[in-house]
Amino acid sequence: MHSVYVKICGLREPGHVAAAVEAGADAIGFVLTRSPRRTAPERARELAAAVPPHVLTVAVFAGEAPEEVRAAALEAGVRAVQLHGDHPHGDFTALKDLGLTLVRAGAAGADLRCGAFDEDLLIVDAPRPGSGEPWDWAAVRGRPRGRWMLAGGLDPSNVARAIAEARPWGVDVSSGVETAPGVKDAGLIREFVAAARQAAPGGAETA
Repeated sequence: MHSVYVKICGLREPGHVAAAVEAGADAIGFVLTRSPRRTAPERARELAAAVPPHVLTVAVFAGEAPEEVRAAALEAGVRAVQLHGDHPHGDFTALKDLGLTLVRAGAAGADLRCGAFDEDLLIVDAPRPGSGEPWDWAAVRGRPRGRWMLAGGLDPSNVARAIAEARPWGVDVSSGVETAPGVKDAGLIREFVAAARQAAPGGAETA
């Protein structure tokens, strides 16, 4: 039985990175694009340096050209690049030679086949991506293919229900583990990872 893959996104403080790693998160995202959670590539490098090799470090972009993404990702020293929004297939192809894990993130109305744009992982977000609002998670159940993560409005109190409704391979959270926009909470990070782990698809939910 596969336990749910968990990504905590938008981290900016060493303590929150440590909390996510200690809680057992599989991936940690650093936002290098316009956002209240934005961090500079050099800061992301410092944070990523403290993350053990088994945890995927992800630089998140939205709308930047492949050359800009390439330069920032290399400066940040991450192991993965996430392109959020309406990036064409060519943007992923242009980054393949970096040898990094490629993540495609978009609204539920996008192509829901993981790998359709040569990406390694797919994130299926709410119809209004980045809104942090819960949505009809059950609507995508059975539609995405491959290694895909559910995002949009998830928090420690509802992630088990969302996993039960959508049956994703993984989950991705940002605002759901914050006390204010861009302000993460170590306790909420720990609660979220624990709740997601207890709701493994295909197995009985155990406390």
